[in-house]
Amino acid sequence: MSIRDWPVAERPREKLLERGAASLSDAELLAIFLRTGVTGRSAVDLSRHLLTRFGGLRALLDANLATFSGELGLGPAKYAQLQAVMEMSRRHMAESLKRDCAMENPLQVRNYLKALLRHEPHEVFGCLFLDNKNRVLTFEVLFYGSINSAQVYPRQVVKRALAHNAASLILCHNHPSGVTDASQADIDLTQRLKAALAMVDVSVLDHLIIGDGDPLSMAECGLM
Repeated sequence: MSIRDWPVAERPREKLLERGAASLSDAELLAIFLRTGVTGRSAVDLSRHLLTRFGGLRALLDANLATFSGELGLGPAKYAQLQAVMEMSRRHMAESLKRDCAMENPLQVRNYLKALLRHEPHEVFGCLFLDNKNRVLTFEVLFYGSINSAQVYPRQVVKRALAHNAASLILCHNHPSGVTDASQADIDLTQRLKAALAMVDVSVLDHLIIGDGDPLSMAECGLM
């Protein structure tokens, strides 16, 4: 049965307009993006199949072009559209952060950094640079590493903080394994960076570890 034959209140698009996007399931959201199904499957049925095939929405969103395009109902055009939607979402979050004090909305900061780093297949280390009112100046990825480590040079972090005239910053890196536990190496690195940045009057407010679930805040865990 085509979605057009469903009761109006059950159609994903009408449901979104009436109740908001948060009321939709992953399959319903994906169906709106796909717009049409394939022979024998409505857009919702196709979405459910794809979510099962990939193992969930995140895996679908993180798929590369070849994997994504190899599935029925998908292709390079859909892949490009999806990447554009995801990038607009990240830029929207970045613009929202720049208007507010980052420390007044830590959840927004964590969601933004997770959107940037969670999909990375290798460890990536970056900094969110802040002004003297803790408003976001910019975010930069400074170091790329292997699947389980990244070599971080304090001198380069200090150099970029001075280049942005930052008063403080939030360190972050991802764990591709998805496990956000802080290692002793993470703790030692944070202490070295704090000491180096203190020499130029730049404060380290937190070090977030990005993985599955909520990012780990080393400040909140008393690891700084």
